Amino acid sequence: MKRFHLFEFEDYDWFPKIIRDGGTDFLGFVLKYIKFYEPSINILEDVVKRSGHHHIVDLCSGNGGPISLVHDKIDKDLQVSYTLSDKFPNRAAYKKLKTTSNGIIDFKSESLDILNDIIITEGIRTLFTAIHHFKPEEVRLILNNAIIDRAPIAIFDGGNKHIGSILAIVLTHPIWFFFGTPFIRPFKWSRLLLTYIIPLIPLYAIWDGIVSILRLHTPEELLGYAHNSDNKQQFTWSAGKVKNKVGFSVAYLVGITN
Repeated sequence: MKRFHLFEFEDYDWFPKIIRDGGTDFLGFVLKYIKFYEPSINILEDVVKRSGHHHIVDLCSGNGGPISLVHDKIDKDLQVSYTLSDKFPNRAAYKKLKTTSNGIIDFKSESLDILNDIIITEGIRTLFTAIHHFKPEEVRLILNNAIIDRAPIAIFDGGNKHIGSILAIVLTHPIWFFFGTPFIRPFKWSRLLLTYIIPLIPLYAIWDGIVSILRLHTPEELLGYAHNSDNKQQFTWSAGKVKNKVGFSVAYLVGITN
């Protein structure tokens, strides 16, 4: 399937925070519930061991759901800590994760735009369900910045780029919203209002979910961007797909300093 960079509501500054946070809360809830990114854990453990870094700087964190899963499942002997960040930080979700993790998951409360801001926190840079938001030239910029900073980077995103994934969103998201919304934490009355009474959160999430599939970069494309950015071969790069227990593929790109 050819890549189409259509618009997602979530990308725009004008988009109401209350609706955006409702969508990222929903996505984080679903991804963690089905353990979508569980295959990333073995990959991250390998990155920690090979790089010597035991801190993960998560970029474009959404509501932090994937990092919450990683924290729950990763080898505790590695003593990994985390910093969440986002251009539109979901502070309520981050505060809850900081509390429930006893501070192992921390966060930046201010906005962090990875295309324009300097990332000062050292560690392994990760992106979950985020790299598709960026055009090829922007992906190369993100990778180039990691290379300049000598920061290991691990990128994970959906790997099922076909019409079946789009149909799955259209058919299952309404069911997830109807039955799952009361269980999403932190609890918000506004989320119930904007889901059941005025369904702006479901409509936005379904649209952005469909567009996300159309925007996905393949592992081959990600690896090509990496090699194009790293013309001095300062990093060792690997890319591919791994399948989770529910049958979905996770695409990944990993870069570790030589």
